[in-house]
Formats: sequence, C-alpha cells, structure tokens
Amino acid sequence: MAWVFFSAYQLAMESDIQEGIAMLPQVEFLGKRVSRLIIGDNPVNGHSYIPELISKDDMLDYYTEATVHAAMDEGLRLGYNTWLPLACDFMLRALRHYRNSGKELEIIFQPYPALDFAVNLRQMLELKPLGIYHQGTTTDGLMEQGKAQVIKDRIKMVKDSGVHIGLGTHVPETILQAEEEEWGCDFYVGCLHNTRKRGDGQLSSFITGKPKHMKFYAEDRPLMLSAMRQVSKPCIAFKVLAGGQLFYHHRAEETPAIVEEAFREAFSQLKDGDIAAVGCFQRDKNQLAENAAALTRALTAMGKA
Repeated sequence: MAWVFFSAYQLAMESDIQEGIAMLPQVEFLGKRVSRLIIGDNPVNGHSYIPELISKDDMLDYYTEATVHAAMDEGLRLGYNTWLPLACDFMLRALRHYRNSGKELEIIFQPYPALDFAVNLRQMLELKPLGIYHQGTTTDGLMEQGKAQVIKDRIKMVKDSGVHIGLGTHVPETILQAEEEEWGCDFYVGCLHNTRKRGDGQLSSFITGKPKHMKFYAEDRPLMLSAMRQVSKPCIAFKVLAGGQLFYHHRAEETPAIVEEAFREAFSQLKDGDIAAVGCFQRDKNQLAENAAALTRALTAMGKA
C-alpha cells in the first residue's frame, strides 16, 4: 500500500511532483516495456495496513469505478503503464470498461483466492494480461500444508494457457526452492516483509472477511531482496513502503525523504530488470505523482534513471 498522510499537508515544492511526470523509466519485463514502478490495488479493495489512519471503509468508500479509472488515467500521465490488480469482480469489470474506452494498460493479475482457480483463470484470460502470478498468501499457506504440488499444477495450468506465470510469496526460501526445482515460473513476486515466520501468517482477509493488522519488520527486507537477486528470472518487489507503516511516528513533512530512501534501498539491490509495485490512495493527495517523483530522484542519485 502507498504512503498515506492527511490532506492538510502539502509538499513545499511543486517541482518535486512535476519531476515524476512522464519520467518513470521502463525496463524490458516479460517481453514488454514496463515502468519500473507499477501500481498495486490493495487500497482499491479496502486492504489497509494502517487502519488507525486510513480504514477499510475509507478506501472502499473512495474507490468507485470512476475514481479507479481516474487513478489509471493519472498513472498513465505519469508514466506508470502497468497495474498489479486482484482479479476480483470489481477490478475485472473496471479493467474491462477501461480497456473498452480505448486506453492501453498492461495487467499482471493476482488470482482472487475466494474463487475457484480455474474459473478465475478463465476470467483473467479474457482481459489478455501480460502475466498472472500465484497469490502470495495462498502460496505460503499451501507450502505450510505440504501442498507444493497444488502450486505446481496451477503454474502449469497458467503456462499452458500461453500467459507468463509468476509465483508470489512472503518467504524468500520459497523463491529459491521454486527456482532450484524448476517449477516453471517466468517471474517472481516477493514481499519485502515475511509475515509467516513470526506466526502472523493467516488466510487472506479476502477469504475470511476479517481485518488483519500485521506489523512489518525492517530486518526482513534484505532477506527477500537477496533472494530476488539470486534468481535470474525477473522479479516484482512489493510492500516496499511496508503498507504505509514506514511513516508511523514521523511528521508529514518527513515522508518524501522516507519514500525516496525506501526506493533507494530496494532498487539498489534489485536486478536491473526488476520492478516494484506500490498501491495508491488518491483521496487526500496525489500519491502517484509523489511516488513517481521520489523514485525518479532515487534512481537519478544512483545513476540508474
């Protein structure tokens, strides 16, 4: 989820936002040119990791199809050309209508774990996605139950459909195992915070309907970044901003520097062809513009822009 703070705070330098306009660099990813920062949709679906600041209801009330489309338009204007959506009914319809309007937007889907996988796959394929990845919490739960074969069967199912298949996980060792055992993945999607090793692993709230307020730990981040460097396949890093938790106990005016430093940390360790995903909550401020500007500054400072 993207970083969040109240609308009372405005950035002092409008130029900081303008730096992000149409300047997001792209890399070759699964055969297409993809922006190095793509858009996740946890906020669109009410999935908040800072509920005492921004609640599930806040997110669901704000994100109608019209405001989702507005975010997609703003993203394209800023150089984001790819979304990483959950394949739930709302997003399937919103993306269908957006595509029907003639807008070009790449899609890398995560299946909706509350639906039958084969049925959901058929729905995703109708929108001709660039890729589909096995949802991370589902991956981790199946691995803990000793059901790796279920994951492998689903990977083959997607691969047989002709679409690039990825594996999502919160556990660095799962990426290394899948690569070593040649599960057939085309890419990996790794969370920088491992919610499983401290007993926080639970069924997705999309299945249970119960909110989860997990705490993320900084010491997890280099472990996943190391795993993604060790595999030759392209990777997508998520929870780069710890679902907004990086900004606890910080003043609003400190957040641009914190965002930039988080991007610098991640992209200094990701491979040159890897990308990252960050969600956005556009109600109070233009997070898409501010994140694009922060990434542009970070990559420029590292000589990678």
